[in-house]
Amino acid sequence: MKKTIWLFCFALITRFSFAQLHPVEKESSIHFTIKNFGFNVGGSLHGIEGDIRFSPDNPGEASFAVSIDAASINTDNNMRDGHLKGEDYLDVQNYPRIRFVSVSVKQGKKKGTYQMTGNLTIRDKTKEISFPFTADNSGNGYLFKGSFKINRKDFSVGGSSTISDNLTVDLKVLAG
Repeated sequence: MKKTIWLFCFALITRFSFAQLHPVEKESSIHFTIKNFGFNVGGSLHGIEGDIRFSPDNPGEASFAVSIDAASINTDNNMRDGHLKGEDYLDVQNYPRIRFVSVSVKQGKKKGTYQMTGNLTIRDKTKEISFPFTADNSGNGYLFKGSFKINRKDFSVGGSSTISDNLTVDLKVLAG
């Protein structure tokens, strides 16, 4: 009987040692940078939603399943934004969300740093990406920051044009 109670207590402690988090939209940002005609052009996306399970004591059990509203793309140029939302680029009519689901999270070399691998889906094309991130305790949750590079053509975004194939994505996600 004692053994059963001990196992039950251990299971409860293990289950609740993870923070079940949800992104806080107004505090979170997804920015990207890409070259257009040789000049850096930046933009952002909003409307992040999803579920995050995270504990700095056990990163191997962490999970991230988040998405963002593709139609929220904003480069401070309405004509360009309309073009990016169109069929040749993000095709937001048919693919309204960009999704990321983690496959693994590992402890980084320094305290508070981690390495994430997961599946990024844009326009119904899924590619595995891997990137480092930090997790800082922020009141009732965590502030996650990371950066990665992708090739837009891997996701069938845009044909040949004046913009670079490669872009950098910077994440700042507050989840609580």
